[in-house]
Amino acid sequence: MRPGKARTICFKSLCIPRGGPGWMLSQMRIGLFSAVILIMLGAATAGELSDQQRARLLAAYPDHLERIEDGVLIWRDGTRMPLDDGKREKAFDDWLNTPDIEDTLAIAYPYGNVSPPPKDVDPGRARNEAFFNKVYGDCRKGEVAENLVSVVWLPGKTGQRLAFNKINGAAAALEAVSRELDQLPANFDTYLFPSGGTYNCRVIAGTNRLSAHSHGIAIDIALRHTNYWRNAKPSKDGTYAYKNKIPMEIVRIFEKNGFIWGGKWHHYDTMHFEYRPELLGNDR
Repeated sequence: MRPGKARTICFKSLCIPRGGPGWMLSQMRIGLFSAVILIMLGAATAGELSDQQRARLLAAYPDHLERIEDGVLIWRDGTRMPLDDGKREKAFDDWLNTPDIEDTLAIAYPYGNVSPPPKDVDPGRARNEAFFNKVYGDCRKGEVAENLVSVVWLPGKTGQRLAFNKINGAAAALEAVSRELDQLPANFDTYLFPSGGTYNCRVIAGTNRLSAHSHGIAIDIALRHTNYWRNAKPSKDGTYAYKNKIPMEIVRIFEKNGFIWGGKWHHYDTMHFEYRPELLGNDR
């Protein structure tokens, strides 16, 4: 991002410079979830990534990313991608539909137990398609299928086989999740199998955006116990009453291994977990 440029993020009609005092004051009433987010956002002055965010991004993709220089992400093969697309303000829909790389990291993901997320706070829901296509492949070109491996889901309980992307340690991370979940008591089984699926080259329902499932880095669980924002009726102010049945013991195991949970989005999707190590870092 160019020096002196003030990046603003707008949620619906509210536009506040990232990290500014107005942002803090506007969020004082939304509880622990937003407090965690604000601490992280406050570190990114003038809309730029903080040193911690830069370090997390590079550490999360060590085989792909070399360095960040003058606002440009430099890949090990010499590819250069700007972190910022030059837009001064983004409404929520723009942030979600056309995010630059900085946008994907703009809202901190809160690890552990938190309050229901406030309106339009969806940490990790924005994905820069060019970035993820570069790392994991573009499924529309057949680039993901060649990197899929079979992961045995809960070998001691079900043995279901799931296709997952081996790139960047994603499949290995899911295997680690599977081993830990396999040790949970039987009362958790109803939330864990059968899995709702992993790889699927498709767009997200109601959008033109590729799903994380298209990159082979997402898994759905708990088909009988899921809650999804599109199945809820919004209130007059556009918010959705938060619903969740997934035990936090399961969520913590996924997060420990680099997966974020769709249950921490205002637009919640509680069956959904996706491999996003850049959003968790050392908090795990």
